[in-house]
Amino acid sequence: MTAILTSRMVAYPSDSNTIDRYRATGGYEALRKALAMTPEAVHQEVKLSEIRGRGGAFFPAGVMWGFLAPTQPRYLVINGDESEPGTFKDRQLLERDPHQLVEGIIISAYALDCAKAFVYIRGEYPKPARRVQQAVEEAYAAGLLGDDILGSGFSLDVTVHLGGGAYICGEETALLNSLEGKRGEPRIKPPFPAVEGLYAKPTIVNNVETISNVPWIITNGGAAYSAIGPEGSRGSRMFSLSGHIRNPGNYEIVMGMTWRELIYDIGGGIPGDRDLKMWIPGGASAPWFTPERLDDLVTHDDVAAAGSMLGSGAVVVMDDTTCAVKAAHRIVRFFAHESCGQCTPCREGTSWLERMLWRIEHGSGREMDLDLLLDVSDNISPGLRWPPAMTTICPLGPSAVSPITSIMAHFKDEVASHVTEGRCPLDH
Repeated sequence: MTAILTSRMVAYPSDSNTIDRYRATGGYEALRKALAMTPEAVHQEVKLSEIRGRGGAFFPAGVMWGFLAPTQPRYLVINGDESEPGTFKDRQLLERDPHQLVEGIIISAYALDCAKAFVYIRGEYPKPARRVQQAVEEAYAAGLLGDDILGSGFSLDVTVHLGGGAYICGEETALLNSLEGKRGEPRIKPPFPAVEGLYAKPTIVNNVETISNVPWIITNGGAAYSAIGPEGSRGSRMFSLSGHIRNPGNYEIVMGMTWRELIYDIGGGIPGDRDLKMWIPGGASAPWFTPERLDDLVTHDDVAAAGSMLGSGAVVVMDDTTCAVKAAHRIVRFFAHESCGQCTPCREGTSWLERMLWRIEHGSGREMDLDLLLDVSDNISPGLRWPPAMTTICPLGPSAVSPITSIMAHFKDEVASHVTEGRCPLDH
């Protein structure tokens, strides 16, 4: 993210995680610039950039910072609990460029007048966590963290916290409960974290990628960042390409290209030149797209208008050999397993959906299951629309509904064939 390009494979030198390499490429110069500004001016640059959260919610970061209640103490929490299936962009930032994140944290905490920040990292990410911890320790040794940073009078302490491996802790309030040593369950909102968050104090929770953009914004100015990309989808965005694609990996793109360009030009297309059947545009929580959407634009507004979301930036491509029922079952099984159990529609409904899909996939489906799938889904997410209505505290339950509505909208005949033939129609 030290340069903004139309698209590029995100790659780093072998020692990119060290402070020496980071400083050799201009690292921490943005911090010096920020500390010479007022906190309000730094905040204004982030707001002017129009950067939106890169964790999935896509809410304008500068606007959210403005919601922080004017009381002390206040906290900055970095959400590195990247657990959405198909998503691995934050892992690369944590592991390969941790000082970019640390610099972004210091600048952001300065703008927010926070003296304490936490980096919450997914429990299955031990190496990225070690890299971030090493970067934090190097920053302390260099006088970039701790008391009176660079003689500015601003002080900040950063704690790296490794989670216990629960997907639900990617939801910001469940993450805060986990940080407090409680069970990782989402909280009812309001109050929102900016008013009453960690330890019931004002808290800003931002994604790793969001904060990693802050040094570039301060170095080049918010106006320069907002000049990149279309309205509503400013700046660059990292996408994790996986599935049936020739060139899987993380790519940093300027939003506004088409899905055809992303999948075929950047991703290299489908191995064996097989036909594209469907793809998930924004992580397992997102409703699926089919080939008629290939020439739609990759922007927040265009994807939302088409009934899905960019979400976590995970693009999972599936070719014509993919069984739609099997794909949906795998995703629903994941959400059923990861439900925290707090809300009855999610706790019970996701398990019921998983069982029905298992029956259908394995040749034991009943005709009534086709209607029952949608009926149970409707009880979790009334109206079966996007963005979802919810009978749950957080979106995990409705996330399990997305693959159901996707296969019933695009592949209902294939689902029905599983029931009438007692097998997958793709089996030969």
